[in-house]
Amino acid sequence: MGPEAGQPDYLARNRAHWDQYAPQWVAGGRRAWGSAPTWGEWAVPESELGILPNVQGMATLEVGCGTGYVSAWLARSGASPVGLDNSWRQLSTAAMLQAEFDVAFPLIHGAAEHLPFRESVFDLVISEYGAAIWSDPHMWIPEAARVLRPGGELIFLGNSVLFMLCAPDLDGVPADQTLLRPQFGMGRFEWPDEDSVEFHVSHGEMIRLLRMAGLDVVDLIEIQAPAGPPDVRFNVPRQWARQWPAEEVWKARKVG
Repeated sequence: MGPEAGQPDYLARNRAHWDQYAPQWVAGGRRAWGSAPTWGEWAVPESELGILPNVQGMATLEVGCGTGYVSAWLARSGASPVGLDNSWRQLSTAAMLQAEFDVAFPLIHGAAEHLPFRESVFDLVISEYGAAIWSDPHMWIPEAARVLRPGGELIFLGNSVLFMLCAPDLDGVPADQTLLRPQFGMGRFEWPDEDSVEFHVSHGEMIRLLRMAGLDVVDLIEIQAPAGPPDVRFNVPRQWARQWPAEEVWKARKVG
């Protein structure tokens, strides 16, 4: 299937990928819906990281919401969230969990690259993975900035630059201390064992992107895995993530 008219070529590929694998994320989504906020592969508590502002009364948008658990956390904290995702099946899971946990908010099928909202309507745009890695930052970050009110925040979590330089091509092969690819020229990633597309850029390029979109960098939080028994999560050994960040959180504020 070719790209839809006016849409990036990777959107249909990523939609098919997440529609196919959505059933594998139901159990994890249910656990996250039923828990206090935690972040990333290592489930580091919000109480330790301090990623979220006081969202009471805020209009929020989660881009690439998947099963919708981040928006559920925001709703329970007094926000008025909207969840948007490229995958119909992920949204179907989110709707099921809304009914199960009796927490309702709008769920919209759409792309972070072309947000179906007016300018300056949200106080917070957020993504844990989702658009943060599955959408081209040259497209979705300006869109996020467009729909933010002046003073609004953009927060997104994804893989760290260092991990992406060390990440093996094949799933199931853990990262080690070897740089496997150059930092210069990083951007679009396609993996040999799956038909999906990710995006990861260097810190310097990300800072320039945010500034060009009218956003000031507030913080860059590099997440350390908590102490615990040896294990590997999504190609990241715990000991690796104890020494170097495998995930990072960007926080930026719209100038105005």
